[in-house]
Amino acid sequence: MPKQDIISISDFSKDELEAILEASFKMEEEVNAKGSLDLLRGKILASLFFEPSTRTRFSFEAAMFKLGGQVVSATGVNFSSMAKGETLEDTIKTIERYADVIVIRHPELGSAKIAAGAAKIPVVNAGDGPGDHPTQAFLDFYTIKKEKKTIEGLKIAMVGDLKYGRTMHSTIQLLSLYNDVKFYLVSPEELKTPSKYLENVADYEETEDLKSVLPEVDVLYMTRIQKERFAEEADYLRLKDSFILNKSLLANAKNDMIIMHPLPRVNEIATDVDEDRRAKYFDQVENGLYVRMALLAFVLGKIDIRKLSLRANGERGNLLNNG
Repeated sequence: MPKQDIISISDFSKDELEAILEASFKMEEEVNAKGSLDLLRGKILASLFFEPSTRTRFSFEAAMFKLGGQVVSATGVNFSSMAKGETLEDTIKTIERYADVIVIRHPELGSAKIAAGAAKIPVVNAGDGPGDHPTQAFLDFYTIKKEKKTIEGLKIAMVGDLKYGRTMHSTIQLLSLYNDVKFYLVSPEELKTPSKYLENVADYEETEDLKSVLPEVDVLYMTRIQKERFAEEADYLRLKDSFILNKSLLANAKNDMIIMHPLPRVNEIATDVDEDRRAKYFDQVENGLYVRMALLAFVLGKIDIRKLSLRANGERGNLLNNG
């Protein structure tokens, strides 16, 4: 099988996204029925996180274990020879000798693409600085489809740090493939969405007023203001409380709206929102397991994404290739 990397959402067609969605549904069914699978028995995942992570790292590693594979992992730049001056390319060329797939998070924009260029095995981007976070976009897509049944026609508010928020960049690109989707891009002026991520977005409105757009919204996607992306702490302190969602503000929202967040949160969602039936951010965490199981099976040749629209014709079970 030719090497298949996951570096950016832009690398995938709409049909391929739908196929991976169906594989994710299949993974959830299989886990609920059996607990685990053996699709990747004998395979090893190298989990390389040069930047702090909890949910993404744990979900990838749990996904590999659920598929019957094994994991070798390391976190932080100081763990590696990179602390001694080794290049990222040389690190990747070394690590690939011990593994079948590499998942990498790195603070530098474009680092995942560099890693993929150096590796002969599949590389999955788990976040490259302020750039992309494609697997988070996949699980966001899965969560919305699960809860709303469709993407087309939705009104989606993306709130918070839209300049540095790689989650938002990837998710906007993915959802913009669907018809009649309107985005409300809610952020401080200093943290607006970079124009390159809006090139294919047909309908969007930029605003700093969350309260005014909230009654229109079907999906409310909150994010934190990211302290680690600011050169000056004073700028972070000035902007960190720009948007805070609480029960009082939710009184103006639709009853069937869903609330999402990639986590971790700081104070942008009050804890009293957690018990609201519209809050789905912890469900997102669980959904990440099934989606990353599907993505790992895909890059290691156990899913054939050419078999499309399987849910509609009842052939979902044929998606998994046990050969």
